[in-house]
Amino acid sequence: MSRRKGELTAALIDRGWPHQVALPEEACAGNNYKIHADFCRDLSLCPRGKAVFHGDQWWRVFCFSDPFHADAFRERFGGEPFNPEDRGRGGAWAQWRKPASGQR
Repeated sequence: MSRRKGELTAALIDRGWPHQVALPEEACAGNNYKIHADFCRDLSLCPRGKAVFHGDQWWRVFCFSDPFHADAFRERFGGEPFNPEDRGRGGAWAQWRKPASGQR
């Protein structure tokens, strides 16, 4: 897979913005996009997001460098903490290998 020069890779995002929150894709569409963008304007949100697939739906992952910003986002909009180690590798890069509740 090729990428453009200067583009943030998933590994760079995970190192620089390790505090991540996943929201179901439908919660991010329409007017919610602007609401999320306005809320995150002064937060440490990564300029590039990512998406993962789990449970028959897509999830949008918001990445923050400050853990307090990730907590504030999750308190305001819900969602689930996302651990970058749970993202698939290789051909399954978009899979969210989310552990069952209570594990970890």
